[in-house]
This record gives sequence, C-alpha cells and structure tokens, in this order.
Amino acid sequence: MTGISLVEYFQKVSERLPSEAERVLIALMEQGSMNKEELSLTAKVKRAVLDHVVMQLYALGLVDVSTEGKSKICSVTKLGGDFLTLIKKAS
Repeated sequence: MTGISLVEYFQKVSERLPSEAERVLIALMEQGSMNKEELSLTAKVKRAVLDHVVMQLYALGLVDVSTEGKSKICSVTKLGGDFLTLIKKAS
C-alpha cells in the first residue's frame, strides 16, 4: 500500500465536500468565530445545508463547534486554515 501526502489527502477531501464547505471556511477565516445564524448569512449558505456542512467539517477537524448559552459557535481550527490554504494553492 502506498501512502499519500497530506496535500493529496486534502485534495481528495475537498473533492468530496460540498461546494458550500469552502465558503464556510473562508467566512470563518475572514470574520472569526460566529454563531450558525451569522455564519449562514456571511457564507451565503442556507441554514439547513449549513448544519450538514459544519458537521462534516467538524468530523474532519477543520472546524470547532462550542456552545455558548443556546448558541453554537463555530470557529476554524489551525488544520482548517491549513486545509483552506492548500486547496486554494492547488486550484
């Protein structure tokens, strides 16, 4: 079995993620942490789709989700920032 590089892995991941995922990561990188309502508006992603995208990004370790009161606060992780940088260079 041959191994793949992290860059190749990230490229494969980006191919499997919905197109909205990049917009979510960009919004979090540019604007910082925000609740899902703000993120939906900033990233221009429908709220129902956003929940699905955020859970995929969370499972990959690209986004962190914390609870503040009744709100879920989303923030990009260092790995998420690196992922965004690499996929932008690759495209």
